[in-house]
Amino acid sequence: MSSTLLEQTRSNHEEIERLERIVVQDLQTEPSSSKDRLVQGHRVRNMIQSIMRTTEKLIETYEDKDGAREDEIAALGGHTATGINVYSAFYDRLKEIREYHRKYPSGPLVDASADYEALLKVEPVISFSGEEGAGRYLDLHDLYNQYINSKFGERVEYSVYLDVFSQPEKIARKLKFSRQYKKYLEALLEYLINFFQRTEPLQDLDKMLSKVETDFEEQFADGKVVGWENHGQENEPIPSQRSVIDLDYYTTAEELIDVGPEKLKEALGALGLKVGGTLQQRAERLFLTKDTPLDKLDKKHFAKPIGKQNGDAKATQEPDSAKQIALTEAKVKKLCSLLDETIERTKQNVVKKQALTYEEMEEEREGEEERAEIESDEEEGDIYNPLKLPMGFDGKPIPYWLYKLHGLGQKFECEICGNSVYMGRRAFERHFKEFQHQHGMRCLGIPNTKNFNEITSIEEAKALWKKIQERQGVNKWRPELEEEYEDREGNIYNKKTYSDLQRQGLI
Repeated sequence: MSSTLLEQTRSNHEEIERLERIVVQDLQTEPSSSKDRLVQGHRVRNMIQSIMRTTEKLIETYEDKDGAREDEIAALGGHTATGINVYSAFYDRLKEIREYHRKYPSGPLVDASADYEALLKVEPVISFSGEEGAGRYLDLHDLYNQYINSKFGERVEYSVYLDVFSQPEKIARKLKFSRQYKKYLEALLEYLINFFQRTEPLQDLDKMLSKVETDFEEQFADGKVVGWENHGQENEPIPSQRSVIDLDYYTTAEELIDVGPEKLKEALGALGLKVGGTLQQRAERLFLTKDTPLDKLDKKHFAKPIGKQNGDAKATQEPDSAKQIALTEAKVKKLCSLLDETIERTKQNVVKKQALTYEEMEEEREGEEERAEIESDEEEGDIYNPLKLPMGFDGKPIPYWLYKLHGLGQKFECEICGNSVYMGRRAFERHFKEFQHQHGMRCLGIPNTKNFNEITSIEEAKALWKKIQERQGVNKWRPELEEEYEDREGNIYNKKTYSDLQRQGLI
């Protein structure tokens, strides 16, 4: 019965309200793991996109460019070509409804709320590479290979590249106008946008990037963009700030010849000097910069500006190209700041992997996947624990192998501790030094020494303490019998005998 335009409008409004309630209900549920958070975010984003599409349909309906809505309202009001006839319009509509129900007499009642409730159980497919670790790390290996194999890049380790890729201002401006750099920068921006949308589906990235563009226009016009301060002087030679060859190690131009033609050409190009000529001329031209500043060199040593080489048409296109490259760099830096924690986590992961073998890395990856699956399981109802294993710190039964390793199946009862039961040999041995056992021994009047380890019965403890006391009585020091004295003649007596003889005056 949604054939009329007004009914379709009412249905669209109802759909928007239902989706809004489902979104609120979904966001009120706290996700139990990072994987569940991602799934929830993408699910909510899909529903928001559905709301936006339905809203666009409503806007189009209300604009009524073809006048269909206005005609339908007029028809419901009984407006016809001959005049206003409300009753005729009413009975025509009633006839249409009766005809519909006569044609479909046993049509099932559709509960739309059930279909919308099912949206809460939908799990969108989120694709991540193995290196990305379910969105925890970046996978920049392809871009890293482009960087180290290009003229604008350097041959560095992957861990160093993770520090460098977010700082495009360190690359010489002269090297940025190549097609290779533009292609690399666009690929980097595309990957970062795609990764951010997959890991932060509810963030309004378009709004952030539009703000970057607005701020960039002002800064670029004022020459305040880092690395592009002198953007209006593209036609002048721009010396590179990066030193390719350290001239302090060379004393003559002839020594520079050993560097090779390619290195000399690269060094001259970075300084904005001519790169042509023989190997000797190149070495002499580069050696001039050792003691002479670039601004004092003769202009004949510098390469011709781009505009004079390729014509005025290309010279006018150069500023536009520079602006586009600078804008792309600004977007890349913005995304790097948003993904700062992920970049730092990726660095730590790369450093950790350098100390692992391939087998260990595979085990680590599988372990992370298993932990993510375990975290995402909802803890509903009683935990299945038929073996009655002890609970771990996570509130779940510990593994059975760990249960057997620590001998937790053995029970030890201590009468001195008030018949307390200790599970496992380790806990039993440790309890002899704990307060409860020491307090029980003090109540019995027995010192808690090593002699009483493994003694759990009160009677056994008393019997052992009695034997120790008796043994101490036999071996007790008796000075009257064991203390020795010597007279003037060298005779040895014990204390008692010596005292008796001394009293009698015999010694």
